[in-house]
Amino acid sequence: MTRRREFNPDSYYHVIMRGNNRQPIFRTKEDMHELKRAFLYVHQRYPFTILAWCFMTNHYHILIKPKQDSLSKIMSLVNRRYSHYYGKRYRHIGRIYQKRFFAKEVASPHGLLVVSSYIHRNPIQTTQPMVKRLSHYPYSSFPFYWNEDLPAPPFLDRYFLSTLLPAPLEQNNAAYCQYCLKYTQKAEEDKHVEELAPPEM
Repeated sequence: MTRRREFNPDSYYHVIMRGNNRQPIFRTKEDMHELKRAFLYVHQRYPFTILAWCFMTNHYHILIKPKQDSLSKIMSLVNRRYSHYYGKRYRHIGRIYQKRFFAKEVASPHGLLVVSSYIHRNPIQTTQPMVKRLSHYPYSSFPFYWNEDLPAPPFLDRYFLSTLLPAPLEQNNAAYCQYCLKYTQKAEEDKHVEELAPPEM
């Protein structure tokens, strides 16, 4: 019997979802856009807030807080919707995910800064960086912090993290971006291997 996981409705969670056998399941820009559409679709029905996300080729990270419904329900619907798309597009039969999603509660302001920065730094933390500049990686929330003129998806709150920056840092997105760029972070997660290849830009 599988034990039901309990989640604190007042907390953010660092969520990671990986492809089965660590294989790439987000191979192209169309796949990345479809994953984002899955989050948009579920958000319209079961609202949530995301502070940071990064979609890689064989896994994705999000820092998420549900507003009313359970995290399990939200993640199940997102992953089911993308799995249906993937199976139809690639004529794939069987599961595409390694296992249920990993989720770690992030309960402190400092923790939110560390985990969000860790998520945003994923494209340059691989053995071979995927981009020279984080602002150039299109499958992450970092560009929306870097350029506030970009229209952000409705589930992204890109102003809360900057309010958590400690003195003497200014509390704005420019300072938050510099925080991400300056400090290498570590965050607890399930064990994994490096990316197999960069996603199609």
